[in-house]
Amino acid sequence: MSCADELFIQNCRDILANGVWDTDQQVRPRWEDGAAAHTVKKFGLVNRYDLREEFPVQTIRRMAFKSALDELLWIWQKKSNNVHDLGSHIWDAWADETGSIGKAYGYQLGVKHRYAEGEFDQVDRVLFDLKNNPASRRIMTNLYNHHDLSEMALYPCAYSMTFNVSGRTLNAVLNQRSQDMLTANGWNVMQYAALLCMLAQVSGLEAGELVHVIADAHIYDRHVPVVEEIIARKPYPAPKLWIDPEVRDFYAFTKDSLKLEGYQFHVLDTAIPVAV
Repeated sequence: MSCADELFIQNCRDILANGVWDTDQQVRPRWEDGAAAHTVKKFGLVNRYDLREEFPVQTIRRMAFKSALDELLWIWQKKSNNVHDLGSHIWDAWADETGSIGKAYGYQLGVKHRYAEGEFDQVDRVLFDLKNNPASRRIMTNLYNHHDLSEMALYPCAYSMTFNVSGRTLNAVLNQRSQDMLTANGWNVMQYAALLCMLAQVSGLEAGELVHVIADAHIYDRHVPVVEEIIARKPYPAPKLWIDPEVRDFYAFTKDSLKLEGYQFHVLDTAIPVAV
């Protein structure tokens, strides 16, 4: 059983059995027919994934690994906030007529600041410190810039990464304010696990633990039957991650630089309602 499957199943069972419904509150999200999209949630889930043991990809449903990588590189490598730079259409609902999602995600990572060692944006500062100051306890990024929130189409969900080097092992904490468990949990976990592997490789380190902290882990009301169907399945073993060993520059990675080997998965035929 994949650890990504195991933790997802545990989390969802806990949310469905012990979570709190928000049906007595006014909520922002709506279904396509205009109805309020209510959720059942748990506060403060913390999951640990040891990338030395296996790469965390769900097998109880097919995960679109290449599309997830494409979005990750759009944010972290291209530092873009325009959907025209993205291969999928997952951000189209949030974009304006020019394709911009405002001062969100990639925009925040690309803003440069001056340090004693020179001028860096957030990604380049991480890359510099991993190679030159690995003992630092200040290697982190933050997308939740209160000064710019009013100019973001959507407030960042996964908003902060804290990197920590122990010996020659690179670990990280991903902080997420809110997560739609059905549509985003498996997606975000494999994205940031891949990011950790890429950063470790170009820094001469070994990828270690990814710790995922979710403040509001929720399941939408119309997603409950789909979640129940998925978590009843028998998981397959986790696939292996192949990462091109020749890539030593973070900006040289492409979505084809990483592959899942031996990936078995269940097919989900049920359509997933979308809340916006």
